[in-house]
Amino acid sequence: MRWAVPSLRLTRALPVLLLGACVSPPVPASDSPSPATTSASASPVRLVVFITVDQLRTDYLTEKYTAQLTGGLGRLVRGGAFFVNGVHDHATTETAPGHASTLSGRFPRSTGIVRNNVGVNTPDAPMIGGGGLGASPARFRGTTLVDWLVARDARTKVLSVSRKDRAAILPIGRSRQPVYWYATDGRFTTSSWYADTLPTWVRRFNDRRLPQRTAGRTWSLLLPENAYPERDSVPAENRGSNVVFPHQHPADSATAAGLLPNYPAMDEITLDLALEGITALGLGRGPQTDVLAIGLSATDAVGHAFGPDSREIHDQVVRVDRMLATFFDSLYALRDSARIIVALTADHGVAPIAELHFGSTAAGTTSLDTLVARYRQTLSARGVDSTALDFEPGMLFANREALSRAGLGPDSVLRAFAADARRVPRVMRADAMTDLARADTVRDTIARRWLHSIPGDLNVGVVITLDPYVYWGAGLYATHGTPHDYDARVPVIFYGREFSAGRFDTPARVVDMAPTLAAVLGVTPLERLDGRVLTRAIKAR
Repeated sequence: MRWAVPSLRLTRALPVLLLGACVSPPVPASDSPSPATTSASASPVRLVVFITVDQLRTDYLTEKYTAQLTGGLGRLVRGGAFFVNGVHDHATTETAPGHASTLSGRFPRSTGIVRNNVGVNTPDAPMIGGGGLGASPARFRGTTLVDWLVARDARTKVLSVSRKDRAAILPIGRSRQPVYWYATDGRFTTSSWYADTLPTWVRRFNDRRLPQRTAGRTWSLLLPENAYPERDSVPAENRGSNVVFPHQHPADSATAAGLLPNYPAMDEITLDLALEGITALGLGRGPQTDVLAIGLSATDAVGHAFGPDSREIHDQVVRVDRMLATFFDSLYALRDSARIIVALTADHGVAPIAELHFGSTAAGTTSLDTLVARYRQTLSARGVDSTALDFEPGMLFANREALSRAGLGPDSVLRAFAADARRVPRVMRADAMTDLARADTVRDTIARRWLHSIPGDLNVGVVITLDPYVYWGAGLYATHGTPHDYDARVPVIFYGREFSAGRFDTPARVVDMAPTLAAVLGVTPLERLDGRVLTRAIKAR
């Protein structure tokens, strides 16, 4: 008999054996070289600048636009330790899980941040002054590099800024440090988790009304038109609207501020806020090591709308390169460059728009809605509440207790669902989590990445992986969120005198970045990590 069901959430934990099923089990940072625990003067580094460029694919830096990157990205690529096979080794390649892994050194199974819709948003921590959903790191588990530094020296100063709340919050975890993100009304703000009011320096920055002053501005090509090989008029881009350069910002100032996240200028203003914060908070003056985390989100907005092969994303990446050049020059004018280290990565990659890759949207999309509805009806007939199974793209949640009370074997139901899901066109594989626990996670990359994604107390019964480049649902814009390499591969770069400049082909995971920084800074992580120190990045002392 076939079973079919979908749609709710958690109830009971999966067997704990899943926690030990991954190829790279949690290891203490001391398993790679051990970061020494010493006084605050152990490291000459006074400032760590950690930059996450949302949706920045590695091939933008290694293949597509390399020769044109003459600014900040080019400086990092050519002068830093650049791991060209960097990867997010987890399956749920979304913004929240990616950012939660950057400075924690841990996979989503460890941070508890598995997907965007249960990332940071909560009404329990309203935004100061309104302008959007409340947000906090309440769901984040464990610690980050920030906590390790503060534990060593309470004088450590921290600032995290981004357009997105989750991109500002999750890199530094639960630490109640200065964290600011962009509200829909054109202000940078924070939530009640962090403060009751905005500090004077942020209010003054908002009073400059930089977002509103973009009204009527034109986003034109930065380089001569012949520097862009991509076609400019592609109807499948941006859902068929406004697909040709130049792109005009709205004329109304309030509308322009609200839509600013869709334009390159969003990143420019975010970097301006970061520089303002360095001065206002005194970051990098020492003697302690401070942290500045920056999330640049406009590449994600442009990539979603126009896709990774568009003229728009080409121009956006070149603009980020030039913006970072200005930022680094300004930063090094404020602080001694010899005492600053920079790390850069991305929270995920992206796939092309389905219509452009497959020739039609229908050929590049699929759904399990019919299968889920059939399972729900079958369960209802057996007296099981339909909410016992809940489906979100890629994951089927199961209430094992409810299934057992109805005399059904939960594992049998879940394996039957997986078998039926595999018969759906464009489904590559469907795995019961209990079966994945026995997978060869050295050779089976997809199994490993799913196991790295799911905490043991999250009732995910089945995970579904689509064929490469296939989307759930409509597929009208470019997106991400799969265990495939095009979503998982991201740059991993370290820059500063502590690092060996060069291009490294050895595999590197984003979870390896925090333990590597900890080793350089001589600070000890406060818990076991999933990542290991990338020793090739560090200069011999």
